[in-house]
Amino acid sequence: MNDAFYSKHFKLEKISNNSFAAIAKESGGAVANAGFVDLGDQVIVFDTFNTQQASEDLKLLAEKITNRAVSWVINSHWHGDHIRGNQTFKDTTIISSQITYSKIRDNHPARFSKQKNDIQGLKDYIQSLKNQLNQANDPSIQYQIDTLNELKDSLPTLELVVPNQTFNNEITFQGTKCSAKLFTLGGGHSFCDAMLYIPDEKVIFMGDLLFVNCHPTFFEESAPVKWSDILKVVERLEIEVAVPGHGPTGTKEDISKIINYISEITSIAETSNKDEEIEIPEIFKEWHSPEIYQQNIKRLRELTNP
Repeated sequence: MNDAFYSKHFKLEKISNNSFAAIAKESGGAVANAGFVDLGDQVIVFDTFNTQQASEDLKLLAEKITNRAVSWVINSHWHGDHIRGNQTFKDTTIISSQITYSKIRDNHPARFSKQKNDIQGLKDYIQSLKNQLNQANDPSIQYQIDTLNELKDSLPTLELVVPNQTFNNEITFQGTKCSAKLFTLGGGHSFCDAMLYIPDEKVIFMGDLLFVNCHPTFFEESAPVKWSDILKVVERLEIEVAVPGHGPTGTKEDISKIINYISEITSIAETSNKDEEIEIPEIFKEWHSPEIYQQNIKRLRELTNP
């Protein structure tokens, strides 16, 4: 993409004739990935990032490239880094599953309000990171500072916009250039995860069901067995490009890697001593966010030995 399509928050990649992935930059206000699809007579945006600054860039570029207004916005799941930019699209139809809608509606008002009321606390934390950075010249601390500064800048004008349409299993969007299928197979990473599949282009947007070259995050709500089962179904689709929630764009092989990761880490969690520090297996050693690995082991031990 040339400079006319530049954003400090994400890198825009054309991944097929009509599909574009917006891959989060480490230091911007995006945090998670998003993207959009030009169906010809309609434009679908998939996820809206962690801040409205990032989602404003996404809307601007989607409309500039497709030459039309965004018709639909999809929230893949309820986590903040995928929905906090919704306000940029408040005049558009925002779709999610019923479960995702309920979780956004019930959980985020208190979170937004708490953060808005403690901007000073966030400023103090950013300052403490700057002090750390002076002690150790670690680029990851600088990325964290930059991302938190974007969050701080978003808070005064941040408003919660919830989805205004829900679906149960799947919806097909028929366009003049191509069609797209929005579907969910239930919860794996979150209580409910939705994906957008463009069969004609062999492209799928997977939200946080897929992480590429970085450790997937298991939360208390995550269901590893279901997550793996969902990925096995998706693996059978014709896919050339898979857009993850985090990390660079991937392929079907990256879906297999997460199935393998879930299997490996579950086995380690079940068979190791609870106080044992586990070394990251060689195949996952180069992945980003290695600290997540130990957190995942801990969470899986709690799941298997409540």
